[in-house]
Amino acid sequence: MSFNETENILLCYPLHPDSCPRAQRLTVVKMAIYAFISFMILMTVLGNLLIIISISHFKQLQSPTHLIVQSLAVCDCLMGSLVMPYSMVRSVEGCWFLGDVICKVHSSLDMTFCFSSLIHLSLISIDRYWAICDPLRYRMRITNNTVTVLITLTWIFSFVYSFSVVFSGVNAVGLESYILQVSCFGGCVLFFNKEWGLICIILLFFIPGTIMSSLYIIIFDVVKKHTKVLSVKVSVTTTGVNSQSSAHRERKAAKTLALVMGVFFLCWLPYAIATAVDPFLNFVTPADVFEALFWFAYFNSACNPLIYGFFYPCFQKAFKTLLYTYICGFNHSHTLTFK
Repeated sequence: MSFNETENILLCYPLHPDSCPRAQRLTVVKMAIYAFISFMILMTVLGNLLIIISISHFKQLQSPTHLIVQSLAVCDCLMGSLVMPYSMVRSVEGCWFLGDVICKVHSSLDMTFCFSSLIHLSLISIDRYWAICDPLRYRMRITNNTVTVLITLTWIFSFVYSFSVVFSGVNAVGLESYILQVSCFGGCVLFFNKEWGLICIILLFFIPGTIMSSLYIIIFDVVKKHTKVLSVKVSVTTTGVNSQSSAHRERKAAKTLALVMGVFFLCWLPYAIATAVDPFLNFVTPADVFEALFWFAYFNSACNPLIYGFFYPCFQKAFKTLLYTYICGFNHSHTLTFK
């Protein structure tokens, strides 16, 4: 009986004695998972690529805010093209076919892009805070050069931190005996001990989350006060119309920021809690649960272009222009203005 059960187990490397077992899933289920994740990857890459091209093509969109959005789109696009496809095969098949070195590079890039993406979200919240709460000094403090320096530092810090942690192995200190028991040939799992699990989640989730939450609460309060003041000034004059328009724009900005924060916490909170708590529970979380949680976190990269692109009229106009010009063959760029 046990011999037949052993025969029925498919291995990642059948000729290797220490091979990891393949994930036991029906072919229909595998195809469905491949199709769903492939669509998510395609949406992530194309959506972010559209934002990158739009900001690069139209000088009117090359403001400090949009430069941060463009860098965020680059980060999420690289996540979708360099990390997600290999993670998809590993998740569906339960095997890693590219060796230990590429596994470390993949894990490092994964951490780099996740970390960089969340720092970019924090930078956007800081930028919006200055723009809405202190608009008079915003243009002097937040310039394209300032934003370029911050973006560069973000990328350098994310790369250095992530590759240093993974290749030094400091994240797994004290777990050597456990890793030796559970590891097998054809696996690619990044383990975190208690200390580094907390450090990574604090840096990766709680600090960006706290910054975003604190600033957005202040922004909501300022927008609410501005709306009350503007509503009092509204009259049938042109000034009244402009006040209504300004109030409407601020309310829309506040709603967009609420959506940003909601999607961020929805996607990242489950994974953050599991990563921080699991080392203290002797890694009892099932592998499939962890797979689902980090794919849910990946989904934030697919949502970012929808939020920062499709919710802003200037990007909608840019998308239509690019569609008409480069796909339909009509040049409508001269008819568009960005405000």
